[in-house]
Amino acid sequence: MATDLLIRNARVVRPGDPSTDHPEPVDIAVRDGIVSAVAPNLPVTDAARVVDAHGLLAFPGVVDAHQHWGIYRELSQDTESESRACAQGGVTTSMTYMRTGRYYLNRGGAYRDFVPEVLERMSGRSFVDHALHLAPMSAEHIAEIPALVAEFGITSFKIFMFYGGHGLHGRSSDQADFLMLGPHERYDLAHFEFVMRAVQRARAKLGPHISLSLHCETAEIMAAYTELVAREGILTGLRAYSASRPPHSEGLAITMASYLAHETGLANINLLHLSSAKAVEAALTMARAFPRVDFRREVTIGHLLADVDTAHGIGGKVNPPLRDRDDVEALWRHLLAGEIDWVVSDHACCRDEQKFGDDRDDVFAAKSGFGGAEYLLPGLVGEGLKRGLPLSRIAALTSGNPARRYGLSGKGDIARGQDADIVLIDPDARWTVRAADSESAQEYTPFEGFEMNARVTDVFLRGRQVVGDGRVHGDPNGTYLRRSPA
Repeated sequence: MATDLLIRNARVVRPGDPSTDHPEPVDIAVRDGIVSAVAPNLPVTDAARVVDAHGLLAFPGVVDAHQHWGIYRELSQDTESESRACAQGGVTTSMTYMRTGRYYLNRGGAYRDFVPEVLERMSGRSFVDHALHLAPMSAEHIAEIPALVAEFGITSFKIFMFYGGHGLHGRSSDQADFLMLGPHERYDLAHFEFVMRAVQRARAKLGPHISLSLHCETAEIMAAYTELVAREGILTGLRAYSASRPPHSEGLAITMASYLAHETGLANINLLHLSSAKAVEAALTMARAFPRVDFRREVTIGHLLADVDTAHGIGGKVNPPLRDRDDVEALWRHLLAGEIDWVVSDHACCRDEQKFGDDRDDVFAAKSGFGGAEYLLPGLVGEGLKRGLPLSRIAALTSGNPARRYGLSGKGDIARGQDADIVLIDPDARWTVRAADSESAQEYTPFEGFEMNARVTDVFLRGRQVVGDGRVHGDPNGTYLRRSPA
């Protein structure tokens, strides 16, 4: 049969396959958007298009399991610009967290009305494939979980443990208005328990690929420490923000969430963006305490590359905060030990005029979150290789593991029958991060001036080239991915 695309002389890296840690060049054949063969010296005579990789590494397209499209900008605009940034960095599947309340669509109500509007605004605008996670904010949302799985193929849900008692950006005076909940609704530990029970019922009835993700921080601890930092008046900038949301706040929330998972019998728990040694240690302790719960542990590329001193200004404000260098090194130790399951960007584009307050040096007046999908794969390859992280582990951390966890059966590998999502990366490139070079609409980056040691050169989405020589081109052809719980 005819081959639509033949990529020659690519050093293919496969997740969890140590034989590809030092790969030899092979060819990749693609037909109808699917990988049809991976082998040396495939015939070129029946290929409609031939691309020579010249010995570059070929990674499976990144499955970035944690993004926030539309949080600070109109969703259709954000979909277009931030999906370009994804493609630029080798992300071919974006999984974005959505919820009702302030930001996103700035509305409450049922998800049966909310989700169709989200999908309509994203339709035809994305340069990469995409899927949704949803946060059940109300009792109505909890009741909708089976329908969301069946009708929209949404099989992953989220709890923000600090909502209800602390603000998204720090101090909060009115969380009820922020969450847009009814007068009799509460967003607290009891609500979290009821979400877990509903997700577990859905798993038992519909299929095992349903999971719950948790943002683990403790509102009461953060509120008290925010007041303490302000009263002492010693710390400023990112160091002050980190102190106001201390690492033990993460550890305590992880402990409570884990016991609730045990109590409710919920097997699939994803602990998101662990930022500190204490957070990871708590997560590992809970995994030992409750072996029947299948915990997965996530870190972000921001927490692996930047700290409170090296990030470029308070544009690095994020939840949970960037930490001290000791915590960065602890995350790397756990990563190298195989105790972290995937690495994400937590990409949340927040433009300059929204990010900073009237006093641009006041970290508590700034909004939380920043983009970073452009730097996820090159950052992990460059820094990971320096630290001895095998290539096959990088492929697992960025693609294979999240694809399997979240039920993306066609994603996560370069193998026959898989979607031809392929990223060519030069592991010997040297370049400096400049926000002006990014496809994102965000005009700054906390990684400004960072030296990178690997570069994405070419990206293929289901066999269609979306990045060539480092530049995004063509029309948006990304599709919404409905996932099966089975």
